[in-house]
Amino acid sequence: MSGSAQTSGAASVSVKTGTVPETPLRRARRRLKARKAAMFGLVVIVALVLIAIFAPLIAPHDPIRQSWTAVRKAPSALYWFGTDEVGRDLFSRVIYGTRASLAAGVISVGIAVALGVPLGLLAGYGPRWVDTILSRITDAMLASPFLILAIALAAFLGPSLTNAMIAIGITATPIFIRLTRGQVLAVKVEDYVESARAVGNPRWRIAVRHILPNVMPQLLVQITLTIATAVIAEASLSFLGLGQQPPAPSWGSMLNSAQRFLTNAPWMAIWPGVAIFITVLSFNLLGDGLRDAFDPRERG
Repeated sequence: MSGSAQTSGAASVSVKTGTVPETPLRRARRRLKARKAAMFGLVVIVALVLIAIFAPLIAPHDPIRQSWTAVRKAPSALYWFGTDEVGRDLFSRVIYGTRASLAAGVISVGIAVALGVPLGLLAGYGPRWVDTILSRITDAMLASPFLILAIALAAFLGPSLTNAMIAIGITATPIFIRLTRGQVLAVKVEDYVESARAVGNPRWRIAVRHILPNVMPQLLVQITLTIATAVIAEASLSFLGLGQQPPAPSWGSMLNSAQRFLTNAPWMAIWPGVAIFITVLSFNLLGDGLRDAFDPRERG
């Protein structure tokens, strides 16, 4: 009798625990952990952030100190990645270049989100004439290639890392306007939005308290993917002389200097190129994992 009672008690506990609903955030986290590629990207991103923060402790040399006795030295125990055309340690410059690339990616996307999300909410849940004007401006900006528009804005503002981040942020703003508007149009017809409107909530409160939280998963995925695009854009602008200015280290400017020595010193181009590749790949892997984790149609 005691054994049967214990069995029935365990069964009742399992039934009770089985009826506890899993929250969407916990389900997304579980799905994300199950994707090894996404977790690899997350680990690499965390490592890059730590490298950028503790660059002075990691870099063995001053990234801007020149040494005419160590010009274009091959990788060795003293200079792990070799040296460049004026004897600067490439390993230290790649380490410090992480700061410029991550700052450009995060800050420029932050500018795009700060501008694009409110405008997207206004277009999707505001008056029809506002939606028409914002949609036409967004279409015009999206019709131009992303990098070409960023180069034009950076050239207009002047060559510097700050102006490059502003140019990239403005160029990426239409992406978030379009995404936010589309998600708002899909969410605003839901029953809970209609109920909030029926009880007399103002439009701004409905947009901020009821609509915006339900479009955040899609925005989070787009933010991750856009950071990867911003890293490439910053490297491209620095390569053209419109981003980080010498002698400050930047992966793009390092590639610009290396193009003249590809035959004699290929390591000058290899390491910054590998750094760009790993960073962009990591953000893309994490973005793909987040997209699958937040997809309600995804199973397993």
